[in-house]
Order: sequence, then C-alpha cells, then structure tokens
Amino acid sequence: MMSSVAALNAVNFFMADVRDGLGPYLGVFLQKEKWSPGEIGLVMTIGGLAGMVATAPLGALVDRVHAKRVLIAVAGVATVLGSFIVLYLPSFGWTVASQVATGLAGAVIAPAIAGVTLGMVRQKGFTHQLGRNEAFNHAGNVTAALLCGVFGYLFGLSAVFYVMAAMALVSLAALAFIDPNKIDYNAARGASAKPGDKVQGLSVLFTCKPLLVLAATLLLFHLGNAAMLPLLGQSLAAQGADPSAYTSATIIVAQLTMIPIALFAAWLADKRGYWLVFILALVALPVRGGIAALVTGPAGLAPVQMLDGVGAGLLGVAVPGLVARIMAGTGRVNLAIGAVMTMQGVGAALSPALGGAVAGRFGYPASFLTLGAIAFVGLALWLGATPLVADACSVPRRRRAAARPLRAT
Repeated sequence: MMSSVAALNAVNFFMADVRDGLGPYLGVFLQKEKWSPGEIGLVMTIGGLAGMVATAPLGALVDRVHAKRVLIAVAGVATVLGSFIVLYLPSFGWTVASQVATGLAGAVIAPAIAGVTLGMVRQKGFTHQLGRNEAFNHAGNVTAALLCGVFGYLFGLSAVFYVMAAMALVSLAALAFIDPNKIDYNAARGASAKPGDKVQGLSVLFTCKPLLVLAATLLLFHLGNAAMLPLLGQSLAAQGADPSAYTSATIIVAQLTMIPIALFAAWLADKRGYWLVFILALVALPVRGGIAALVTGPAGLAPVQMLDGVGAGLLGVAVPGLVARIMAGTGRVNLAIGAVMTMQGVGAALSPALGGAVAGRFGYPASFLTLGAIAFVGLALWLGATPLVADACSVPRRRRAAARPLRAT
C-alpha cells in the first residue's frame, strides 16, 4: 500500500495542473474568442482579487480544521468545474464567475498542502519535504503541459480542459491514501509543543516585522511576474505560432527547470538559510524581463522560461519555509501563509491588467521591460529591511533582539 508521504508526493504531482486553473491557457483561449488584451487582463485580475480577499480567512480555516484533505479535494473539483464554464460559456459574465471560483479554490490549496506537509514531517523535515513537494509539483506541470500540447495540437485547445479534469480525478484518489492519523494537527499549524503555551492572536500578522517585509516583497515580485508568462504566450500566438504548442512549450521549459532548482533550493536552505534562496529568486525576474523584451519570437522562449523556472523553483521552497520558521510556535502558520498569499495575490491580480494595458498601448517588449523593472524595487526592499528584523515572531519581546536574523539557518 502507498505510504502517506508517497501519497503526498502524488497529490503534488497530479494537483499541479489543477490548483492554478487554466493559467496561461486562459489568455490564449480568450484571445481565440476575439477578446482584447485589456479584456483578458481584466477578467484575470478579477479572479485574482477574489482569491486575494479569501486567502487569509481560508488560511485561518486550514489552521482550525482537521479535514485538510477534504479542503484540497473540494478546491480541486471547483477549479475544474470553473474551467469548463469558460469552455462552454465564454461570455464575460460567466468567465468572471469561473475565475472567481478558481481564485477561491487556489487560495485554499496551497496553505492546506503546506499544513498537511508540516503536520506529517514537522519542522525538522519541512525543508526537505518542501523541495520534494515542489519537484513533484513541477514534474506534474511538465506532464500536463506535454499532454496539453499533444492533445491540443490533435484536437484543439479545448483538450486542455479534459487533461485538467483527468489529473484532478487521480489527485483525489491520491488524497485518499494519506492517513489522517499520520498528521499531527498541532504541528500542522505551527503551535508550540510546550505546556501552557497558547496560540497567538491575529495581531501577530501586523506586528511581526519579518512577515510584513516578506509579504511586501512578494507583492512586488508577483506584480512583475504574474503576467509575464501569459503575455509571452499571447505574443507568440500573435506572431502566428500554434497557440497550444507554444503555450505548452513555455510551461514545459519553465517546469523542467524548476524540478532540479526546487531540490537545490531545499539543499541550499538547509546549508545557508532561506534568505539567500529568496535573494536568488528575486534577481532572476529582472533578467527574465529584459531577455523577453530584447529576444522576440520563439528564439527567446528557452532563456526566458528557464529564468522563470529558476525564480519559481526557489520561491516555492523559500516562501512556505520562511513563513513556517518565522511563525514557529505561534499556532498561526497557515493563517500567515494565507496572509502572505494575499499580498502575492494583490500583485498577481494587478499584474495582468498592468501588463495587458502596457502591451496594448506600447507593445509586448515594453510590457516585459515594465514588469521586469518592478522586481528591482522588491529586491531593494528585501536587501534593505531583512537584516533589521529577527526570524521568529513567537520569541518574547525581551528576547527578540537576541534572536537570529532571517538569513541564518
């Protein structure tokens, strides 16, 4: 019988194509339905904002309930149903409704999987398992993108929707193999194991300096990053490239890069701490934007998406690892992950509207440069602020000054 850890790996593999919804395929599909770049950006922004509003409350829900597997299952089914609405009812109103559902589902999947992982392997094994989670997630994305590319080429872009549905069904089966008795629900929320220690209040979200710095930096990163892949796919499609094949290619190149990078990030975090991992992720985005702007057409695909893989692979390990370490002992780890995702969501939701508006007015190269430039601000914020704050917000005030900095392991 499959072990619970193996089942968790399988969930990450098969849920990979589900938790982000249609992703870049949405823009290409709507482009074929004669939507303008501005309209595509707007509907993606609305969906992102819906997820943003719900992420922190859903993270708090993950902290409170034991049925974390059920939350993941419901979210996966909602994403697939919302995507089929786009396929069969691609009007503005129905598409907005589908993206709202997808945004809400995506808002619960990430903290729920993080909570299950932390509950199964505890803090000691969290960094290692994060690397495995991300590696399996990216491998699943590669597999799904290959399937979408092949079936999309043979049967049209609508095949993408059916690939997603098939992977969702298998992910539900994998969830059933995770033994709930293997999950320590106290550890899953990052609560202190010391007798008498209580879960901290919601105010910890607003008083924890490392968490606030991390959230602001991620907002800027995703403001520059989120629209880049959809715009790259739209740019290639506008030049006459096959939309299914080239959109799948953009994903495959990035995801293949993310697999070894995620494992490397977990190793580096163990050796040097999450601070350095996060810095490397921030540096990759401006370089990516510059290459996307200067090297037009399919020739720029490989370097641009390899850098996307570097940034995303590093962040996938660094962000939940940083939050779990910052909030260790507070009992609010998944709430904090939700709060950080909210700030990510602000940036990601605004990014398509910004990128689409710049692309519509000045062209795709100008849009890539604009998005890449935003990352410099986030990098400056992180470099300037992180040496000033401690890494554990459960540390009492009188001991806060002696706590280790974020760059420490």
